Amino acid sequence: MPDYHIPLRPGNTYHLFSRANGSEKIFLNSNNYAFFLQRLERHTSPIADLFAYNLLPNHFHLMMRMKQIETIEQYYKEVKKGKIFTVDAIPEFLMERFSNCLNSYTKAFNKMYNRKGALFMDYLRRVEIQSDEQFRQTVFYVHKNAVHHGLVKKISDWPYSSYHSILQSHTAFLNVKNVLDMFDGLPGFVAFHAQPIQLK
Repeated sequence: MPDYHIPLRPGNTYHLFSRANGSEKIFLNSNNYAFFLQRLERHTSPIADLFAYNLLPNHFHLMMRMKQIETIEQYYKEVKKGKIFTVDAIPEFLMERFSNCLNSYTKAFNKMYNRKGALFMDYLRRVEIQSDEQFRQTVFYVHKNAVHHGLVKKISDWPYSSYHSILQSHTAFLNVKNVLDMFDGLPGFVAFHAQPIQLK
């Protein structure tokens, strides 16, 4: 069983995911998806690199690498003015960035749709990526999720994942080069994503 509540550590890569509270949805239209990515970049880009994402109506998947300790320390001192930085403070500080992201999205969502209360059931689960093969398999898992849940027939049919962004290399927030390097380039990336996908 994965340890869904392991601490986030500098330099480590994780599969991060969360889902809606109950039977609700967290994305109702294309503007919601775009706004979530804006919030994610604003709150997490100083402390993490994004490798892959998939946003679905009632849950999301992210694959991210925490930045090195020197970068995190510098940002910590910017945010926590007057507080002394310690290595022990890092996991809580990193989780706080993600919590702020989801709270910010929830507040905006609640205001827009006149709702109250928590939007996410479990604000962030995580699994550490520990090998190159696990890295490749997790990128594929993240991208195939809409097909896996029967929302579309092909990975390329779902517009709210990083699959198209990686193909087009058009976003600064997404670390496209590192992802493609893990698949030995774009042809390898496309070929890996062409394997059969089992429906849930």
